[in-house]
Amino acid sequence: MKYISTRKGLSAGAAETIFRGLAPDGGLYVPALSSADRIQPSAAGDFRSAEEAVLAALFGDLPAEVRGEAVERLLARFPAADPVPLVERDGLLMLELFHGPTGAFKDVALSMLPVFMKHAAGGRRVLVLTATSGDTGSAAMRGFAGVDGAEIAVFYPAAGTSRIQRLQMTTPADGNVHAFGVRGNFDDAQTAVKRIFADAGFAAEAAAAGVALSSANSINTGRLVPQIAYYVFAAAEAGGPVDVVVPSGNFGNILAAYYAKLLGSPIRRLVVASNVNDVLARFVKTGVYDPGDRFTVTNSPSMDIRRSSNVERLLWILNDGDCGEVSRLMRDLERKGRYTLRPAAAARLAEEFEGGVADPAETEDEMRRMRERCGCLVDPHTAVAVRVAGKLGYPKKGASCVVAATATPYKFPETCLRAFGADVLTDPPSGFAELERLPVAQTAVVDVAGMDDAVRGLFAAKGAAG
Repeated sequence: MKYISTRKGLSAGAAETIFRGLAPDGGLYVPALSSADRIQPSAAGDFRSAEEAVLAALFGDLPAEVRGEAVERLLARFPAADPVPLVERDGLLMLELFHGPTGAFKDVALSMLPVFMKHAAGGRRVLVLTATSGDTGSAAMRGFAGVDGAEIAVFYPAAGTSRIQRLQMTTPADGNVHAFGVRGNFDDAQTAVKRIFADAGFAAEAAAAGVALSSANSINTGRLVPQIAYYVFAAAEAGGPVDVVVPSGNFGNILAAYYAKLLGSPIRRLVVASNVNDVLARFVKTGVYDPGDRFTVTNSPSMDIRRSSNVERLLWILNDGDCGEVSRLMRDLERKGRYTLRPAAAARLAEEFEGGVADPAETEDEMRRMRERCGCLVDPHTAVAVRVAGKLGYPKKGASCVVAATATPYKFPETCLRAFGADVLTDPPSGFAELERLPVAQTAVVDVAGMDDAVRGLFAAKGAAG
């Protein structure tokens, strides 16, 4: 599979896209799909088969043994019988993506990425940089912990994550994992990380210390591609056309569903569920991407994002691979703070996607309603998706409705206590109960302007040690 950068059309193979993360032109890598890449539903009889089929189609130039090792590492970290169950709840099909080690959908790809990264690095030492709104950080730290030749630095909002999310990032004591609280929000951290990647001088400093920089965010194809299997599997398991509703922050998860559709899965509509930081919901309705100046810390913190990186990949698709148009839109975002799609692209967006919003009060109300209606405890992000599905009238005639259940409620005890008025989280998943008893090993907090020096300190130390 050939990959193309969104801004200048530079081409690369799968291994290079995994190793680099961000393309040299500052854009993102997208797969150059053709009709020959379509996946038949019969190839997705279970989740393992779906994952193997997706990797064969999009990472086919990686050795089969590397793909196989990645799948085995994933399955070893999830319940063996059913890693991502599809269960009926109140007329919806809930795709439970939270049964991995940190209780969030990120665990699937981040169990696999270290295998891909080690192969792509070819013996080079890698420093993986990741900005997180809450869940990617802990999953990345767990995935890379103890991996030879790899170091990982996670930057998370010092205020704005749940207590459990913070503990999952601040208690790991492995020597190759590092977490930094940032005095700012996710957008601030993500912008700084992308700027570091784009800085040739910074890369030269890292190289002089014997370190290459890469990413574990969904800007990396090694994160994005494995997630496609969720929806290839779900559509096949549902046995017919499905509409998909995804609580959306950085747009990688719902983009994976769109790629599943492009690969032939019978997916009809893709529904972006937003909290009050509703940039994405407004974008799919209007074709105007306008982050605005308002940022709200909500009870669904992993969605508290205004600048969603993966939208750039969607722009490339909507504009039929016109890199010049993607570059224009991204320049408009930087210079004007917003951009507007051309009419043809906006029409295609509206044809494929729909958007809706649930505010914090509606989110907690939905958590209560789901418990009362079907005895189901859902986390606040999943509750946003369920409420939006209801507002928009899903399921609709002719298709089942798949809702991505993206995290366990045990990651958000404060919100659960407020929503239910009592502690209903009585049987925590493995590893959650002891979090409160573990010592905090990661104590660093930095300003956004200090992120460069935090990263520089890590590879400088490694260079001196080497």
